[in-house]
Amino acid sequence: MGPLVPDIISNEFNFIIAIIVGMGFGFALEQAGFGSTRKLVGLFYGYDFTVLKVFFTAGVTAMVGISLLNHLELLNVDIIFINPTFLWAAIIGGVIMGGGFIIGGFCPGTSVVAAASGKVDGWAFVFGAGIGIFAFVEGYPLIKDLMIAENLGDLLVFELMGISREVFALMMVFVATGAFIGVTIIENKVNNKATQWLKKDITKYSIGIGLAALIVVITMITPTRSELMTQRIDAKLASGNCELQQMEGDKLAYELMHQYYQFNVIDVRSAEEFNKFHIPTAINIPLDKLHQPENRSLIVQNIKTNVFYGASTNEAQRACLIAQYLGKANNFALGSSADEFNTNFFLLSSDTPDNKIDNEVYVFRKTAGQKLKEIGEAVANLSKPVVKKTKRVQGGCS
Repeated sequence: MGPLVPDIISNEFNFIIAIIVGMGFGFALEQAGFGSTRKLVGLFYGYDFTVLKVFFTAGVTAMVGISLLNHLELLNVDIIFINPTFLWAAIIGGVIMGGGFIIGGFCPGTSVVAAASGKVDGWAFVFGAGIGIFAFVEGYPLIKDLMIAENLGDLLVFELMGISREVFALMMVFVATGAFIGVTIIENKVNNKATQWLKKDITKYSIGIGLAALIVVITMITPTRSELMTQRIDAKLASGNCELQQMEGDKLAYELMHQYYQFNVIDVRSAEEFNKFHIPTAINIPLDKLHQPENRSLIVQNIKTNVFYGASTNEAQRACLIAQYLGKANNFALGSSADEFNTNFFLLSSDTPDNKIDNEVYVFRKTAGQKLKEIGEAVANLSKPVVKKTKRVQGGCS
């Protein structure tokens, strides 16, 4: 359910929604005549292109919708699963399915629609499909090498063409328009009908095509939410009027020693840098992913105070501004970089300073470093599963 899960629709309720949507989809297919073999195979004989029109429309609509939701950052396209392309398996499978479609008059989905409406040929096709599935599973060891041959990975057409997602979507809108006009002419010619373009039909289709093209163009020329946010943050940093709260390393160490549970320490560096070193109790959210919806619940919360740090103080300040932009008011930027904090608390020289004040600072930092390590280990152990040891009970009658 895209951006609605899990924030609006729970994962459990999502299955119920899926059943309802599936039933609605099947009903729509039946009402469109997709339970009839004559209508479906008309695509191959040229007398009925309803199948092409419906699925082309569905594909373009989904493409435009994904482009818009991605632009509004309501949908993260990076986590959408893409079936990997196994070239020979795709070619051979396409030939088999296409041949079955022509011979049987159904594709897998429409055969279920026909079977659900009581058509005998639909049930025969479903039964045949079941036999084919069983044969494939049992014979898989014999064709395994062919199935995984020429693995081209997760291919996207617009990436292969070297263009953006939005440009490709706009191209497909016009390709679909041309295809609809072409197949309508072919369909009328095969059926010995004169091709007439009624004014109301032209108006109706022009509105639909124009709206789809307009949505894609808007996503192309307008900045995304994150781009707009970045522009505003850059302007604030350039003006010097950020008025951000800053916390020095010694202050953070003291607070973590005494009440670490009240602070949400967030490392905005990359995962590789985080794994090399991070402040104990810190979590890692890279700066470029801080604004993403899945991370907002970690940032915008009322219990803990956010303390951001990164490879530089500028990164910490940017993170504070992003948190403010997302709606979290109580944030601190660490006044030192991650490397400086590491040097000051965990890589201390063994030489004790002669100056009294410097010596006190040295003793505090050395003590704090050891204490923070202990706190970090204790917090890490909280997330580990409890290992239950089985003991053999001895006793009974002798």
